[in-house]
Amino acid sequence: MEQTVSVESPQETPVASTPVPWLPLGWVGFALLASFYPMLVPLVRQWVDDGDMGHGFFVPVVSLYIAWLRRDDILAATGTRNYLGLFVMAWAAFQFLVGHLAAENFLYRTSIILSLGGICIYLGSWRLLKVVAFPLCLLFFMVPLPSVIYNRITFPLQLFASRAAEVSLLLLGIPVVRDGNVLELAEQRLSVVEACSGIRSLLSLTFLSLVYGYFFETSFRMRMFLLVATVPIAIAANAFRVSATGVLYEVNRAWAEGFFHSAEGWVIFMFALGLLIGLHRFLLWFGKGVARARAEAKS
Repeated sequence: MEQTVSVESPQETPVASTPVPWLPLGWVGFALLASFYPMLVPLVRQWVDDGDMGHGFFVPVVSLYIAWLRRDDILAATGTRNYLGLFVMAWAAFQFLVGHLAAENFLYRTSIILSLGGICIYLGSWRLLKVVAFPLCLLFFMVPLPSVIYNRITFPLQLFASRAAEVSLLLLGIPVVRDGNVLELAEQRLSVVEACSGIRSLLSLTFLSLVYGYFFETSFRMRMFLLVATVPIAIAANAFRVSATGVLYEVNRAWAEGFFHSAEGWVIFMFALGLLIGLHRFLLWFGKGVARARAEAKS
């Protein structure tokens, strides 16, 4: 007579997450807010008033969310003190003071990011800094570009959008004469100002490309390719927007101004974002097809 013995497999016990030290985090957060309050208030005000920085509100939220997702790695990396972090924090305070006195907003505002990096080095050495490197670098998108760099980028973009609109309108049979960044239509004058240069969509799309690549792509090469691809996509989308505005001016001027003009910008930006996502999906599909073909050829 056979006797069956049932062997129970040991149940896996869930691993508890490392408890978050809310009290020290609260004190550090309060100290940072109190120290950088004179800088943060005008920065947030610029997010409200400057259309190029409308994405600034989302940057710290997304950065904190990514850091929260990696909280176990962050807490596991703490404990190894590196006093070089204190030097970095002191340099951040010096940069904050110099930027304030010299009215150099970029130095003034990025000092808080440098200070956060110094805190990470002090609490967890380079291991912790490596864990939070990506969300920390994302914070640079909440700071407006320096005026020198901004002007060097926007003016060429204005000229390119003007040239592209001129060619597009002529191909559509709409008479137009371009003088720099000004398009002379039959009854209207269309000026491609800084707000229409495309820098707004370029910055926002670059930020979204990095976030999208982080969540939906594991290959570093693919992430970098998507990042580089945002530049021609954003520039082409803005050129299309300027051309479409010129066409709308000829059809009905009311459609090219006010609410319709803003809605047009949102629609074209979402189209550019969809184009970036579609490009990623196509490359994944193409890569799988190539890998499948190679496997069949070897077999």
